[in-house]
Amino acid sequence: MPLIAKRTIDIAESRDAVWRIVSDIRNAASVISGIKNIEILEASDASSIIGTKWKETREWMGRDAIEVMWITDASAPSFYESRAESHGSIYVSRIELELTPGGTRLSMSFSCNPQTFMARIMWMLTGWMAKTSLRKIIDQDLEDIKVAAESAAIGRSGA
Repeated sequence: MPLIAKRTIDIAESRDAVWRIVSDIRNAASVISGIKNIEILEASDASSIIGTKWKETREWMGRDAIEVMWITDASAPSFYESRAESHGSIYVSRIELELTPGGTRLSMSFSCNPQTFMARIMWMLTGWMAKTSLRKIIDQDLEDIKVAAESAAIGRSGA
């Protein structure tokens, strides 16, 4: 599946603390400024987030984009993958958390695999715009998560 974008940010907070934020799909709209709404369609059991399914509304290229996504694989607190299928394509997003001496390195990647003839044509015509836009969106999502994690740490320390 062709990788469209992979972006990374360092966060001065523990991997467990960052994991609590990125795996809390229900409250993602309160952390990530680009998400307008989250509607949980299927909750997973308490032991894992695999199987969590939600409808996410974001602004994409000036319009509301609504996608149904679900978590297909996860290993807390290291990574999770989500999948969406729309417009003739399969989309896979991956969030990875890596320990660093200063806290956590958070990476987000996004891949697209056009399945239909029309989706392949559209990708050839507009893929360059999508890649640029996705990089900006991912960078903002990462920054929002960093601010939430580091602000929570400041709140806990009483500073």
